[in-house]
Amino acid sequence: MTRPRPSTEPGAARSGVPRGPSRDLCAAGAAVLLVTAAVLVGRHIQGTSRTLFADWPPLLASWEPHLGPGTPAAVLVAIATVAYGPALAARLPWRALVPLTWGTAVAWTCSLALVDGWQRGIAGRLTTRHEYLQVIDRFHDIPAALRGFTGHILLGSPDNWPAHVAGHPPAAPLTFVLLDRIGLRGGGWAGMWCITVGATACVAVLVTVRALADEGLARGAAPFLVLAPTAVWTGTSADAYFAAVAAWAVALLALAVTGRSPGRAGASGLLFGLACYLSYGLTLVALIAAAVLVLGRHGIRGRPALLVSLLAGLAVVPTAFTLAGFHWWEAYHLLVTRYHQGVGGIRPYGYWVWANLACTVLLTGLATAAGLRRTGAVLVRRRGAAADARLALLVSAALLALLIADLSGMSKAETERIWLPFALWLLPACAFLTLPRTPGSAPAGGIPVRAWLTAQALLALLLNHLLLTGW
Repeated sequence: MTRPRPSTEPGAARSGVPRGPSRDLCAAGAAVLLVTAAVLVGRHIQGTSRTLFADWPPLLASWEPHLGPGTPAAVLVAIATVAYGPALAARLPWRALVPLTWGTAVAWTCSLALVDGWQRGIAGRLTTRHEYLQVIDRFHDIPAALRGFTGHILLGSPDNWPAHVAGHPPAAPLTFVLLDRIGLRGGGWAGMWCITVGATACVAVLVTVRALADEGLARGAAPFLVLAPTAVWTGTSADAYFAAVAAWAVALLALAVTGRSPGRAGASGLLFGLACYLSYGLTLVALIAAAVLVLGRHGIRGRPALLVSLLAGLAVVPTAFTLAGFHWWEAYHLLVTRYHQGVGGIRPYGYWVWANLACTVLLTGLATAAGLRRTGAVLVRRRGAAADARLALLVSAALLALLIADLSGMSKAETERIWLPFALWLLPACAFLTLPRTPGSAPAGGIPVRAWLTAQALLALLLNHLLLTGW
């Protein structure tokens, strides 16, 4: 597959991309109304029947306005990224842009987490009674723990696993067991692992967009990937780590089909297999992978061995865990039972099936709502650059995966954390908003890029300073 020549500015103008600022504002306004409705209806339901099990629906959070040691740093990172991000994304060499994107994402995520302080914001997050570090000592004999893993999933079973351990395959807790074994013990190391690894997902998305669409769109998306409100839940949640593994599986697949590399295809399959043993829901990433295969079909036709390498890599992790005594399907069916034994069986589907989408607005921001509107317009009108259509297809696949997760009824609340692996792939839609004549300026007849970035940063700052998030 031949990559189009990169443009010199982020999201260089394309005739087929709709530029109506009023329509963008309408999309953002509709997103605001959705969140407002979810808050008001949710507070009514929680106040009367208390069946939502969320103090500040639709988020799992409580109202607690506060400042913290991370506040000055978060504000500075936001201002610097808004002021210089679009220009740097346009002008820096690609090899410099990639590490800068990762480093800024780490700084943004850490500073937001530290608004709650080191202990409450980072070190204590993965040590609560529901979390993975609670079971480190139960993995002293790893083979035996894997063989008996399914016997502790149900609430009535002896020594049943904490909620998050029971809700995930054993590769999730095993990650933190292995960190402990190599000397990176405690919540501080576990939290920083999730932040530093989770932030690499931004880079994986950039690499994928560049490989499948073009470099101009990837550069246009870079500042939005950095300043995304997703950072509030990337620090510190194990789902950020899961999202990064899945994102790199997609990125390596994109590089494999465009570069016709069996090695990268095998590595992609390996990470896809690992992702499915980190979280059951990550099987839906197969929809994003399918979009990559469709977009890279010419590379596959030219070298069919890529699929052989992909499938070979995909088989490694499932084979290893099955031989060790853990059976994925059996555990998943037990998880469904466990889910309905707990609050998941009480939370009303009729509220969460649409309130989860309000959570997604808070997770991805108003700029993404406007970007998704433009994504839909690109697909419907079928005009403009081929790169736009390729990016629109990739984003649409992620949106489809998210909607299926929503309709499944296995994602009622906490989706601001659980859906990180899908939400990350909605953020590149913001590249359609970046159609400047000069870096950082307003698109022709449109809203300045920096205005959208400011809205993203303000949302993240308000969420982290007004609410105490949890999971």
